[in-house]
Amino acid sequence: MNNRYAEKNEQKKIRSRVAKTPKVSKALGGRKSDVRDEPERESRRALGEARGVSQIARLVHAIRAKGIRFQIAGMSAAILQGVPATTIDTDIWVELPSREFVRLTAIVMDLGGIMLAPTVAALEDDTLVNFLPRVDGIGGFDEEIKKAKRIRWQGMIVPVLPLESLLKSKQAIRRPKDLAHIPLLQQTLRIQKKRSAVAKVPAKTPGKK
Repeated sequence: MNNRYAEKNEQKKIRSRVAKTPKVSKALGGRKSDVRDEPERESRRALGEARGVSQIARLVHAIRAKGIRFQIAGMSAAILQGVPATTIDTDIWVELPSREFVRLTAIVMDLGGIMLAPTVAALEDDTLVNFLPRVDGIGGFDEEIKKAKRIRWQGMIVPVLPLESLLKSKQAIRRPKDLAHIPLLQQTLRIQKKRSAVAKVPAKTPGKK
């Protein structure tokens, strides 16, 4: 009983600290990412042991080390692809049935974090992580991982759900916060398509009309 009471008090303290945290992209480590597509490869450095590595980076490294396939989703994925938004948590879509989420619980606890709910973790630095068993409105994990962007982030190459899939999901779910994000996603996609089109226009050779 005492252990349960202590755990509840600890969770209340974490929620209180998170509530007071400014809504910035702390969940993404506060570092700029390279949003260019790159081939996925394992980092040669042991991120889980490296000094100065954020808790979220350690978590992602640990999930990968356990052989669990994942991709960054939600507005975390959008921010990594240039969407001008902020978030205080990170959504990670994992290829695990809900009954096997105990594996993620073990990883979080090994890193000094706690589980606030079966799919919600608070890491040692109070970063919140949402583990997603599925993403509504789009294809399954196998289908979407083939379309995922490979983005360099905090010393790793991670698979990230593309903006097109994020937009499709939010248009299908249509919660108030999803409806608020749709214009940002659409605007960013338009800008990126225009830039891509300009980059494909061949440069004119001097002296030729």
